[in-house]
Amino acid sequence: MSYLDHFKLNKQPFRLTPEPGFVYWSKQHARAKAYMESTIWLADGFVVITGDIGSGKTTLLKSFLAQLDDDVVCAMVSQTQLTPTQFLQAVLTEFGFKPFNKRKVELLHVLNMFLIEQYSSGKKVLLIVDEAQNLSRRVLEEIRMLAAVEPHGDKILRIVLAGHADFRNTLDSAELKQLLQRVRLRFHIEPLNRPEMHEYIDHRLTVAGCGPNKIFAEASYETLYRYTGGLPRLINILCDAALLHAFSDDDDVVMNDHVMSAVAELNWNEHESTTGRFTQLREIAHRPVAASCVTEIEVREDGRTVAVHSFPMGRIILGRSPDNEIYMKSKFVSRHHAQLVSDDNGCLIEDLNSTNGVFIGEKQVKIHRLRDGDIVSLGVHELVYRDLRAVRNSGDEGAKQDASGSAVDHRDDQSGESHAV
Repeated sequence: MSYLDHFKLNKQPFRLTPEPGFVYWSKQHARAKAYMESTIWLADGFVVITGDIGSGKTTLLKSFLAQLDDDVVCAMVSQTQLTPTQFLQAVLTEFGFKPFNKRKVELLHVLNMFLIEQYSSGKKVLLIVDEAQNLSRRVLEEIRMLAAVEPHGDKILRIVLAGHADFRNTLDSAELKQLLQRVRLRFHIEPLNRPEMHEYIDHRLTVAGCGPNKIFAEASYETLYRYTGGLPRLINILCDAALLHAFSDDDDVVMNDHVMSAVAELNWNEHESTTGRFTQLREIAHRPVAASCVTEIEVREDGRTVAVHSFPMGRIILGRSPDNEIYMKSKFVSRHHAQLVSDDNGCLIEDLNSTNGVFIGEKQVKIHRLRDGDIVSLGVHELVYRDLRAVRNSGDEGAKQDASGSAVDHRDDQSGESHAV
């Protein structure tokens, strides 16, 4: 006997595989779908849909695809870690071609001829790119050029780009200014709020065949929200595990204890969006630190502070390997990505032959002497550098001014000047 029989369900309600029939149309998801639908009758620009991991983007895309009319020819590309040539091959493959022995110029010719042929036949052509955050700038530029095909002044190719939250930063970069000017609509899907999560769970249970009886006790919803932050994928995982725990206890209702047992088994912490953890971390940035510490590094991910580290003089390594002093779990960060060397003159950052490089603003650097407040970019992570000696000196000078009642301008040729090495 499975838990489906136990709870009198026809289908598994919380599968992770995207299923259009289970889509819950929150106001946000409905608006995102309306934006995508607008590409069918307005072909003059891109539509960009972003959201946190697990926010339901792929499910939304599949539901949208299932409802397209017969006069729409669509290609959906989900494998996006490709070169420009490989990307063109992937698009043509989705349109039914076998383009693997062609050069790039031949691929472009075939695709352009296909678009013009579809236009002449009265068809609308749609390209959907999922996981767009993995696209290189060269591929994004290729996509921009594809959108420029316009016989008789009419745009042919309609384009929807969907990606994780950090794709917004990519689009806003100076290098993609021309692409951004072609974006007509962009929308970011936020996690579900507490009432929406309640409706989402009830909706999926109803689609799965649940009758009028409540399967989840009312008290369990608060705990579910606390540990999932309203992200649909996390909701599915935790609800499915809680159902299994209730089934193993031969209970007809999922109680709060079942949810907590599932949390313990999954080894989850409360979701950061519901705990204010990032606010607490920002406060840590102003905490007292040891007098021996001269360097402070605030680590940000997608604009949110995730850690603050303080270090004395010497060398520290940062990267994806847990043995580093600054550990960043990201596929964009190399195992030993860079080193920071703090000395009497400040702090140097040096790239340790990483795959994706070290950037100060838009400039890639090999070795660079940091200034107080510099922001170093490594993939989706940012490192904000603070010179604790400058902070302490500023505080000391402020105290002197308060004591004397006069403002004194203390300048030192060594205090703020530093140069790239």
